[in-house]
Amino acid sequence: MQGSKYSSGQGKLYVLGLGPGAKKHRTLLAEEILRQSQVIVGYEKYLSLVQDHFAGKEIIGSGMRQEVWRVEKALQKALEGKRVTLVSSGDPGIYGMAGLVFEVMQQKDLSLAVEVVPGVSAGQYLAAQVGAPLMLDFACLSLSDILVPWEEIEKRLKALAQIDLVVVLYNPKSKKRFWQLKQALQIFKQYRSEQTWIAVGKNLSLNEEQIFLTTLADLDLEKVDMRTTLIVGNKDTKLLSDWLVTLRGYFKN
Repeated sequence: MQGSKYSSGQGKLYVLGLGPGAKKHRTLLAEEILRQSQVIVGYEKYLSLVQDHFAGKEIIGSGMRQEVWRVEKALQKALEGKRVTLVSSGDPGIYGMAGLVFEVMQQKDLSLAVEVVPGVSAGQYLAAQVGAPLMLDFACLSLSDILVPWEEIEKRLKALAQIDLVVVLYNPKSKKRFWQLKQALQIFKQYRSEQTWIAVGKNLSLNEEQIFLTTLADLDLEKVDMRTTLIVGNKDTKLLSDWLVTLRGYFKN
């Protein structure tokens, strides 16, 4: 940004996507940046995924709901002239930290070199594990109403269900938010067959990974938590042998 009150020096901030979790799913670029970083900042649970890069680095972590604090700390360290990596799970531009970094920089009138480093999102990873359910148009929607009022989420759910888009659902449930997923499924049932396929992935790419296919009628809500991602299919989402595929229409004629 122009007209900053601050000098960025030689510092730089990388907003980096770790992918679904396991080290083997990080990109080569992500590995290189983590190696060269002087400071790594992140949510404590995500920092635990990059302990292999802790040696010789300053590590700054915090718990949930402290996203602004983490961004401010990362920016502060970068403004001091350090190479700083702020980690996000999945892709930092998909429900990650990238947008917040730019918001805080705008509010504080900061000028700083920033690079967003993409990662494999949970939706992409889950889709690959079950087949190809995202082969045609699809949408992503978070069921968390912490930042977006439920009324807005509900409007989007109804619109997406009605136009028959495949939908990737993030943040479907937590200990305090248990009714939103149930209501979301009821909305889908108003517009789609109860035999519509759903792919469910929990703790993706980690040792406790669980992936299974079910339907709108049979989804067990007790098997879903905050670490779960769901892909709700549409009328063209079919089971081909053991693979879930959304047909693009190559063989319609």
